[in-house]
Amino acid sequence: MTLKTRTKNSLLPFSIGILLLLSLIAFFATESSYIIISDWSLWVRTYFGYFYLYLGLACVFFLLIIAFSPIGKLKLGKKNSKPEYSLWSWIAMLYSAGMGAGILLRAVQEPIYMQQNPPYTSNLAPEILALEFTFYQWGFTAWAFYGLFAMVIAYALFVRKKKTLISETVSNTLPNKKLLYGIDILTILTTIFGLIAAVGLGTTQIKGGINHVFKEDFDLNLTIGLTTIIVIVAAYSAWMGVNKGIKMISKLNIITALSILIFTFVFSDVPLILSNFFSATYHYILDFIPMSLALGSYNPGMNFLSDWTFYYWAFWLAWAPFTGIFIARISKGRTLRQLLLGVLIIPSLGTFFWFAVFGSSAFELVETWGNYNNEFGNVFSSIFVFLENYPFAFMLNMVTLFLLASFLVTSVDSAVFVLSMFTDSGKKNPSKKHRLLWSAIILIATIALLVLGNVKPEIDVLTAVQKLLIITSLPFAFFSIFMAWVFLKEVLKKK
Repeated sequence: MTLKTRTKNSLLPFSIGILLLLSLIAFFATESSYIIISDWSLWVRTYFGYFYLYLGLACVFFLLIIAFSPIGKLKLGKKNSKPEYSLWSWIAMLYSAGMGAGILLRAVQEPIYMQQNPPYTSNLAPEILALEFTFYQWGFTAWAFYGLFAMVIAYALFVRKKKTLISETVSNTLPNKKLLYGIDILTILTTIFGLIAAVGLGTTQIKGGINHVFKEDFDLNLTIGLTTIIVIVAAYSAWMGVNKGIKMISKLNIITALSILIFTFVFSDVPLILSNFFSATYHYILDFIPMSLALGSYNPGMNFLSDWTFYYWAFWLAWAPFTGIFIARISKGRTLRQLLLGVLIIPSLGTFFWFAVFGSSAFELVETWGNYNNEFGNVFSSIFVFLENYPFAFMLNMVTLFLLASFLVTSVDSAVFVLSMFTDSGKKNPSKKHRLLWSAIILIATIALLVLGNVKPEIDVLTAVQKLLIITSLPFAFFSIFMAWVFLKEVLKKK
């Protein structure tokens, strides 16, 4: 049996084995593990934070150059093929996979934090600066990391007819099979860690919302129950596949999110929101390069960058392989130009408007109150505190709770589908057994993590898993450069 055959067949048991080993270490040496992860995470942000900034800016410009060059005309598939999914379905799926519940988690809390703690001195009004910096952390750079992986993987998948594995993007140039195998293992583990953290945090936010809305104090059992329901629904969605499961729930997410957005927009100061949106977007584009390089007066300082921007950049980068593969999988029939401009611009502008609506309305509330006592400081309850100031508050909060759960479902089902593609020999439509197995593993791992956090409350276990992503993002940072170089070399050679 060749090494290629062995590695192809061993990705599943080997990745599960490593996951089990790391879980045992975390359980029996929780405090030591937490300290090591925290120290390494801080080390990565301290010594490679600025490298991440430069990489992010380079990524944005690299994708724009590709999009507007003759290479952008390259079709992902046969020359006469049409997009596999409509623009509406495509945007719904890529946005649900790429951002999801995060926009609810930070909708109010982050703009208010930036207003109360300006990142740097500016002539702009604190509200505009707060929105501009929030846009910066959720905008073009995040989607450029996703777009880079999506572009290269889609090219490998639909033009070179390779399998759906990250290693396949460089397999023609990198002959070392063990190294290629390591890339796939790291991608699988990073996807699992990211997903566990997302589900754990998401269900904790839902529990916090339920406690806030019903004035109760539900315990861990509710979180475990919510996690179980969400993963079971996601497993069914992944079982049904992209067309019958993931696409339908993603559309439901976007419709629900738009409903909450429009309701809040209509019952708020519309002229103010529009003014803030256009002004903050204008300044974001104008200041994009100096902000991206933290130049001169645009430098918030090492502590702020490490806690916010470096953290975000590393997080987006850690999520990029999984999200990129999913976006690539649903982009057949589009040109590279359509893929890149669609990924960079459409979700970014949608996110900007989202934060402009909730952020501007929250600024107005704080001004009305006369003083701010950190009412929006809790990331888990801030959106629910905010919505209490609107008509039909109870119904609005219930819809938000539903949307949180639904966004988590699409994060899980798309990740389960991607993980199944990895471990089922890179197939575009993996075996349903793989989908079921990964759903079960994610459920068990998330519940174990929640229980561990409850047993050892002095250790912030969920934060530890998030910080673990910062560490795993570093290899992907260097790999993304190599991957982009290989892609460009192959595309130009083909031309």
